[in-house]
Amino acid sequence: MAPLSVAEALDRVTKGLAPLEAERVALGEASGRVLAEDVAAQLTQPPFDASAMDGYAVRAADVAALPATLRVIGRSAAGAGFRGRVGPGEAVRIFTGAPVPEGADFIVIQENAEEAPGSVIVREAAGGSFIRPRGQDFSEGDILLTAGTRLGPRELMLAAAMNRADLPVRRKPRVAILATGNEVVPPGSELAADQIVSSVPIGLAALIARHGGEAMPLGIARDEPESIVTLARAGSAADILVTIGGASVGEYDLVATALKAEGLELDFWKIAMRPGKPLLFGRMGKQRVLGVPGNPVSALICAEVFLVPMLRKLLGAGERESHEPDAILGEALAANGPREHYMRALSEWREDGARVVTPLPSQDSSLVAALARADCLIVRPPNAPALPRGARVRIVPLDRG
Repeated sequence: MAPLSVAEALDRVTKGLAPLEAERVALGEASGRVLAEDVAAQLTQPPFDASAMDGYAVRAADVAALPATLRVIGRSAAGAGFRGRVGPGEAVRIFTGAPVPEGADFIVIQENAEEAPGSVIVREAAGGSFIRPRGQDFSEGDILLTAGTRLGPRELMLAAAMNRADLPVRRKPRVAILATGNEVVPPGSELAADQIVSSVPIGLAALIARHGGEAMPLGIARDEPESIVTLARAGSAADILVTIGGASVGEYDLVATALKAEGLELDFWKIAMRPGKPLLFGRMGKQRVLGVPGNPVSALICAEVFLVPMLRKLLGAGERESHEPDAILGEALAANGPREHYMRALSEWREDGARVVTPLPSQDSSLVAALARADCLIVRPPNAPALPRGARVRIVPLDRG
C-alpha cells in the first residue's frame, strides 16, 4: 500500500464525523465549550436610557443659553433611579449608569456645573448628550452567539449580560489514550536498563483538553495482544481511541493485529508525512481509532494535524481554514523530499507586523525540547523546490501554554 497524502488521510479520518449531542451547562462551567445552538438575548441592554457620566440630568432646551441656573429636584443613582419627571428649569443629580429621568434629554457633566444650595449653575454644555440609549448594545431576542462558537471570556461575559444562566453546548468528545511498549514507563518512575519515559500521553491529554475534548488515559499496554485488548476495552466508551506506538511494521508493532480481533476495520496505516509516516486509522464499530507513532514529536504533530480536526468536527466547531496562515521565510530552504514535511520553527515579527519564521537547526523527530521551543510548523509540500530567504511559506501556529 502506497502512503496516502496528508490531504487524503485527513479527509478519511474526518469523513462522516458529525457534531455530538447537546447538553446544558451552567455559565460558570462553560469556558472553552462549543455552543450547540444559537443563543438569543433575554433582555434589552441597557434596559433604560442610562447616564454615561456623573453630573446632572436636564432638558437640553434649558441649557441652550448659558450660564443657566436650574433647581435640583432629586437624584438618580445606579439601582435607585429618580421616579419623577424633569420639568422646565429643573435638574436631577445623576451618576454613571443610573436611569435618565423622564423629561430629561441631556447630561451636564459635573465638571461643567457648580453646585449651589438647592440648585446647580451650568456654565458649559458641550461634548454630546452623555446618554446611553435603551438597547444601544442589544435588544431582547437578538441572536448574539451562534452555534459552533467556542466560549471564551468575551463570549461568556456577553452571555451573562444577555441574562443567560446556562448554555447549550456540545458534549465533550471522549478520547481514550492507549500507550504501548515494553520499554516505556510513567513519568516519575525509576528507570531500569533500556527503559524510557512515556511522555506522549501527557502531551496528547493537554492537546485534547485545549481543543474541547475529554482525555481518558488508559495506561501503558505491554507488547502483547492480550494487554492491548484489555486496555482498549477499558476505553470502549470513548468516541476516539488514540494508540501510541505499535503502528509500524516491526515484529512488536501489534496494535492493528490485536485490535482486529476486537472488530477493527483498518483504513490505512502509513501516510506521506514527515514526521509521522506510520499513522494508523480505522474503526471499531462507532469508535474511531487513530494510531500515532511512538516517537513523541511525531505523535504530537500527527495529533495536531489529524486529531484536532476530528475534535472540531465532533464539536461542530467548523472547519479549519482551508489554507494555513503564511509567513516569510527567515532563511533559505533546500528542496523537499516525497513526504509533506512539518518543520519546527521559531517566529519573529518585523516592525511592519510581518511574521518571519526560521526552522530550528535540527529537525530530528526525537527532539522533544526543540518542539517545545517551536511556536509554529513550516509546511513543505511533497517534492517542493528549494526556496530562497524571503519566500512565503505556509505555517501551522502552535499553541502556547
